[in-house]
Amino acid sequence: MTTLKKGDKAPAFSGVDQDGKAHKLSDYVGKKLVVFFYPKASTPGCTAEACDLRDNFERFEANNYALLGVSADPAARQAKFKEKYNFPFPLLADEDKSVIEAFGVWGPKKFMGKEYDGIHRTTFVIDEKGIIDEVIEKVKTKEHAAQILK
Repeated sequence: MTTLKKGDKAPAFSGVDQDGKAHKLSDYVGKKLVVFFYPKASTPGCTAEACDLRDNFERFEANNYALLGVSADPAARQAKFKEKYNFPFPLLADEDKSVIEAFGVWGPKKFMGKEYDGIHRTTFVIDEKGIIDEVIEKVKTKEHAAQILK
């Protein structure tokens, strides 16, 4: 699972968002970047997490942060999720899991007694130079902005 830690260089990822626009780590040099991984668009926990980030978006912007959500959902599902909840940040449709695997958040999970592989809800805060400043593995979906903006 997640082997990246504070002080590590962030993976030089590249992915496409809900509109087919490419995003890569180098696009965010000079900004703090919050990359939040979530299991599935439009599910209760993922919706609560993304809405909390949306509701605090001005605070993020005021502190030079950019936000980028990532799941393995197809672009059409990401677009519906973004549109329904009016998210002001892009959502990567990482269907081939290249970004998810680069950050090490794909692995075994347990839910209702069943084991399966999936995305672990994890957030990475990357500084202006591309270095990981924080890894949040115990995400509080309804208070996630407060975990980042201390």
